[in-house]
Amino acid sequence: MEIILLERIEKLGGIGDVVTVKNGFARNYLLPNNKALRANEANRKLFEANRAKIEADNAERRTDAEARAKDIEGKQIVLIRQASNTGQLYGSVAVRDIVEALADDGVQGVTKAMVELERPIKSLGLVDVKVKLHPEVVVTVGVNVARSPDEAEMQSQGIDVIAAMFEEEQAEAAAAALEPDSEDEFEDATPPSELADEASDDVAEEEPKEA
Repeated sequence: MEIILLERIEKLGGIGDVVTVKNGFARNYLLPNNKALRANEANRKLFEANRAKIEADNAERRTDAEARAKDIEGKQIVLIRQASNTGQLYGSVAVRDIVEALADDGVQGVTKAMVELERPIKSLGLVDVKVKLHPEVVVTVGVNVARSPDEAEMQSQGIDVIAAMFEEEQAEAAAAALEPDSEDEFEDATPPSELADEASDDVAEEEPKEA
Protein backbone atom coordinates (compact mmCIF):
# COMPACT_ATOMS: atom_id res chain seq x y z
CA MET A 1 0.00 0.00 0.00
CA GLU A 2 1.21 3.52 -0.84
CA ILE A 3 0.99 6.02 2.01
CA ILE A 4 1.96 9.62 2.77
CA LEU A 5 3.96 9.94 5.99
CA LEU A 6 2.76 12.53 8.49
CA GLU A 7 5.87 12.16 10.66
CA ARG A 8 9.31 10.66 10.42
CA ILE A 9 9.20 6.85 10.57
CA GLU A 10 12.49 5.06 11.12
CA LYS A 11 13.68 3.18 8.01
CA LEU A 12 10.77 4.56 5.96
CA GLY A 13 11.15 8.29 5.54
CA GLY A 14 10.18 11.77 6.72
CA ILE A 15 7.10 14.01 6.64
CA GLY A 16 5.50 14.13 3.22
CA ASP A 17 7.34 11.14 1.78
CA VAL A 18 5.23 8.73 -0.24
CA VAL A 19 6.31 5.16 0.49
CA THR A 20 5.07 1.64 -0.04
CA VAL A 21 4.49 -0.56 3.01
CA LYS A 22 2.76 -3.83 3.78
CA ASN A 23 -1.01 -3.56 4.02
CA GLY A 24 -1.10 -4.92 7.57
CA PHE A 25 1.50 -2.44 8.83
CA ALA A 26 -0.46 0.44 7.32
CA ARG A 27 -3.89 -0.68 8.49
CA ASN A 28 -2.93 -1.85 11.97
CA TYR A 29 -0.38 0.79 12.94
CA LEU A 30 0.31 3.76 10.66
CA LEU A 31 -3.21 4.77 9.64
CA PRO A 32 -5.04 4.32 12.99
CA ASN A 33 -2.26 6.17 14.83
CA ASN A 34 -2.41 9.15 12.44
CA LYS A 35 1.14 8.60 11.30
CA ALA A 36 0.21 8.39 7.63
CA LEU A 37 -2.52 8.84 5.01
CA ARG A 38 -3.43 6.63 2.09
CA ALA A 39 -1.67 8.02 -0.96
CA ASN A 40 -4.70 8.84 -3.09
CA GLU A 41 -5.33 12.07 -4.96
CA ALA A 42 -7.65 13.55 -2.34
CA ASN A 43 -5.18 12.92 0.50
CA ARG A 44 -2.29 14.33 -1.50
CA LYS A 45 -4.16 17.60 -1.90
CA LEU A 46 -5.20 17.54 1.76
CA PHE A 47 -1.62 17.00 2.87
CA GLU A 48 -0.20 19.78 0.68
CA ALA A 49 -2.86 22.19 1.95
CA ASN A 50 -1.87 21.42 5.54
CA ARG A 51 1.86 20.75 5.10
CA ALA A 52 2.96 23.96 6.80
CA LYS A 53 0.83 23.31 9.88
CA ILE A 54 1.86 19.64 10.05
CA GLU A 55 5.54 20.57 9.90
CA ALA A 56 5.12 23.36 12.46
CA ASP A 57 3.29 21.06 14.89
CA ASN A 58 5.99 18.44 14.45
CA ALA A 59 8.74 21.00 15.14
CA GLU A 60 6.97 22.11 18.33
CA ARG A 61 6.63 18.54 19.59
CA ARG A 62 10.29 17.88 18.76
CA THR A 63 11.38 20.96 20.73
CA ASP A 64 9.35 19.83 23.75
CA ALA A 65 10.80 16.34 23.49
CA GLU A 66 14.36 17.68 23.28
CA ALA A 67 13.77 19.67 26.47
CA ARG A 68 12.46 16.59 28.28
CA ALA A 69 15.29 14.45 26.97
CA LYS A 70 17.85 16.35 29.03
CA ASP A 71 16.25 15.10 32.25
CA ILE A 72 15.75 11.52 31.06
CA GLU A 73 18.86 10.66 29.05
CA GLY A 74 21.14 8.33 31.03
CA LYS A 75 18.67 7.91 33.91
CA GLN A 76 18.87 4.54 35.67
CA ILE A 77 15.88 2.87 37.25
CA VAL A 78 16.12 -0.03 39.70
CA LEU A 79 13.73 -2.97 39.60
CA ILE A 80 13.91 -5.48 42.47
CA ARG A 81 12.92 -8.97 41.41
CA GLN A 82 13.26 -12.54 42.71
CA ALA A 83 15.72 -14.70 40.80
CA SER A 84 17.55 -18.01 40.94
CA ASN A 85 21.23 -18.38 41.82
CA THR A 86 21.97 -18.44 38.09
CA GLY A 87 20.41 -15.00 37.65
CA GLN A 88 17.21 -16.10 35.90
CA LEU A 89 14.16 -14.14 37.01
CA TYR A 90 11.06 -15.80 38.40
CA GLY A 91 8.97 -13.97 35.81
CA SER A 92 10.16 -11.12 33.61
CA VAL A 93 10.41 -7.34 33.26
CA ALA A 94 8.10 -5.93 30.58
CA VAL A 95 7.50 -2.50 29.04
CA ARG A 96 4.77 -1.74 31.59
CA ASP A 97 7.23 -2.26 34.47
CA ILE A 98 9.67 0.21 32.93
CA VAL A 99 6.96 2.84 32.35
CA GLU A 100 5.75 2.50 35.95
CA ALA A 101 9.29 2.69 37.33
CA LEU A 102 9.97 5.86 35.34
CA ALA A 103 6.74 7.40 36.63
CA ASP A 104 7.72 6.51 40.22
CA ASP A 105 11.05 8.22 39.56
CA GLY A 106 9.30 11.41 38.52
CA VAL A 107 9.35 10.92 34.74
CA GLN A 108 5.84 11.64 33.50
CA GLY A 109 4.37 11.29 30.03
CA VAL A 110 6.27 8.19 28.92
CA THR A 111 3.85 5.67 27.41
CA LYS A 112 4.30 2.01 26.55
CA ALA A 113 4.42 2.89 22.86
CA MET A 114 7.52 5.00 23.48
CA VAL A 115 9.57 2.22 25.09
CA GLU A 116 11.50 0.08 22.64
CA LEU A 117 12.05 -3.32 24.24
CA GLU A 118 12.54 -6.15 21.76
CA ARG A 119 11.75 -8.85 24.32
CA PRO A 120 10.99 -9.02 28.07
CA ILE A 121 14.01 -8.96 30.39
CA LYS A 122 14.39 -12.38 32.02
CA SER A 123 17.69 -12.16 33.91
CA LEU A 124 19.49 -9.99 36.44
CA GLY A 125 21.80 -7.25 35.23
CA LEU A 126 21.91 -3.89 33.50
CA VAL A 127 20.01 -3.33 30.25
CA ASP A 128 19.96 -0.18 28.12
CA VAL A 129 16.48 0.58 26.83
CA LYS A 130 15.58 3.19 24.22
CA VAL A 131 12.69 5.57 24.85
CA LYS A 132 11.36 7.43 21.81
CA LEU A 133 10.01 10.75 23.11
CA HIS A 134 9.47 11.89 19.52
CA PRO A 135 10.15 10.28 16.14
CA GLU A 136 13.34 12.34 16.00
CA VAL A 137 14.26 12.33 19.71
CA VAL A 138 15.39 9.07 21.30
CA VAL A 139 16.98 8.70 24.74
CA THR A 140 18.54 5.76 26.55
CA VAL A 141 17.47 4.64 30.02
CA GLY A 142 19.37 2.11 32.11
CA VAL A 143 17.30 -0.66 33.69
CA ASN A 144 19.04 -2.21 36.71
CA VAL A 145 17.36 -5.52 37.58
CA ALA A 146 18.57 -6.93 40.91
CA ARG A 147 17.44 -9.02 43.88
CA SER A 148 18.14 -6.31 46.44
CA PRO A 149 19.15 -2.64 46.63
CA ASP A 150 22.66 -3.72 47.67
CA GLU A 151 23.04 -5.91 44.59
CA ALA A 152 21.66 -3.10 42.43
CA GLU A 153 24.35 -0.80 43.82
CA MET A 154 27.03 -3.39 43.06
CA GLN A 155 25.78 -3.76 39.50
CA SER A 156 25.75 0.00 39.00
CA GLN A 157 29.46 -0.06 39.90
CA GLY A 158 30.14 -2.62 37.20
CA ILE A 159 30.27 -5.71 39.44
CA ASP A 160 28.89 -8.94 38.02
CA VAL A 161 26.80 -10.08 40.99
CA ILE A 162 26.28 -13.64 39.74
CA ALA A 163 29.99 -14.13 39.00
CA ALA A 164 30.92 -12.68 42.40
CA MET A 165 28.46 -14.99 44.14
CA PHE A 166 29.84 -18.01 42.25
CA GLU A 167 33.40 -17.13 43.27
CA GLU A 168 32.30 -16.77 46.90
CA GLU A 169 30.62 -20.18 46.83
CA GLN A 170 33.74 -21.73 45.31
CA ALA A 171 35.91 -20.17 48.04
CA GLU A 172 33.57 -21.46 50.75
CA ALA A 173 33.61 -24.94 49.23
CA ALA A 174 37.42 -24.93 49.11
CA ALA A 175 37.63 -23.79 52.73
CA ALA A 176 35.18 -26.49 53.81
CA ALA A 177 37.26 -29.15 52.05
CA LEU A 178 40.31 -28.19 54.10
CA GLU A 179 38.47 -28.40 57.44
CA PRO A 180 38.56 -31.70 59.45
CA ASP A 181 35.53 -33.95 59.25
CA SER A 182 34.99 -33.66 63.00
CA GLU A 183 36.25 -31.58 65.89
CA ASP A 184 36.90 -34.88 67.70
CA GLU A 185 39.70 -35.56 65.25
CA PHE A 186 41.89 -33.14 67.14
CA GLU A 187 40.47 -33.88 70.60
CA ASP A 188 41.23 -37.61 70.36
CA ALA A 189 44.67 -37.18 68.90
CA THR A 190 47.66 -37.63 71.25
CA PRO A 191 49.85 -34.51 71.44
CA PRO A 192 53.33 -34.93 69.86
CA SER A 193 55.08 -34.23 73.21
CA GLU A 194 53.27 -37.13 74.88
CA LEU A 195 54.13 -39.43 71.98
CA ALA A 196 57.81 -38.55 72.45
CA ASP A 197 57.66 -39.32 76.19
CA GLU A 198 55.99 -42.68 75.53
CA ALA A 199 58.69 -43.61 73.02
CA SER A 200 61.43 -42.81 75.56
CA ASP A 201 59.78 -45.01 78.20
CA ASP A 202 59.56 -47.90 75.73
CA VAL A 203 63.28 -47.66 74.93
CA ALA A 204 64.20 -47.59 78.59
CA GLU A 205 62.21 -50.73 79.28
CA GLU A 206 63.91 -52.62 76.46
CA GLU A 207 67.49 -51.86 77.62
CA PRO A 208 69.15 -54.95 79.28
CA LYS A 209 69.70 -54.82 82.98
CA GLU A 210 73.31 -54.99 84.29
CA ALA A 211 74.35 -58.29 85.86
